[in-house]
Amino acid sequence: MKIEKRIDPFFWLTVVCSSVVVAFILLPLIQMIVQPSFQDLKETFQDPTVRRSISLSIYTSGLAALISFAIGTPFAYLLARKDFRGKKFVESIVDLPIMIPHPVIGIAILGLAGKNHWLGSLMQEVGIQLMGTVTGIVTVLTFVGLPFYVNTAKAGFEAVPVRLENVSRSLGASPAGTFFRVTLPLAWRSMLAGIIMCCARAISEFGAVIIVAYHPMIAPVMIYERFTAYGLKYSQPVAVWLILVCLMLFLLLRVFSLPKKGQT
Repeated sequence: MKIEKRIDPFFWLTVVCSSVVVAFILLPLIQMIVQPSFQDLKETFQDPTVRRSISLSIYTSGLAALISFAIGTPFAYLLARKDFRGKKFVESIVDLPIMIPHPVIGIAILGLAGKNHWLGSLMQEVGIQLMGTVTGIVTVLTFVGLPFYVNTAKAGFEAVPVRLENVSRSLGASPAGTFFRVTLPLAWRSMLAGIIMCCARAISEFGAVIIVAYHPMIAPVMIYERFTAYGLKYSQPVAVWLILVCLMLFLLLRVFSLPKKGQT
């Protein structure tokens, strides 16, 4: 006797919701990508100001990711390995840049770097300017991208068994030697994924950057300026090129996040 398999209604609910989510994400992006003609995209890419703007976005977001890697790696390792009073509070502070409205971030950074603040006065004395400079852009992008690196690297360090580090230490290795010879080789994929996520988040930042440094103009600011001045026709091609850059970053993220052969 043949038994008919009935598909649970919950399965169809998951399929419908999944389709809605995918359509909600893809439809506006597909419309934006297909609307400009190939000639529009070609002319936009041939525009030196557009290439300069996109290059500046890539450069500043990459620099922000490297800074996050340098200062965030020891911090992420500390959070992954040590329990201390107030740890949850510290982790909440790390996540603050994700939740704070980004124009508020720009205003806060300018307030700190102003001449009325002791830090701002000190920065001016040594010749460091944030307002309208690449330094200001990198500062803002590091601020918004750092949580993504710290959280991803922390998860990678937590996945490394502590017993392996203990064995290394018992054999006479120093804490630094254990980190570079044991922990880093096992967690490097998570660290690299964190760098890419930080870079991808930074390259899309607009709200904080436009307050700190409208010029020199990164790609999101140029898209906003062209939209307000000329409308969709002149802003969409720049947006398409920026989407392609972001897509490449996330393809890299997926590739480097794949487990090695034999790993589950």
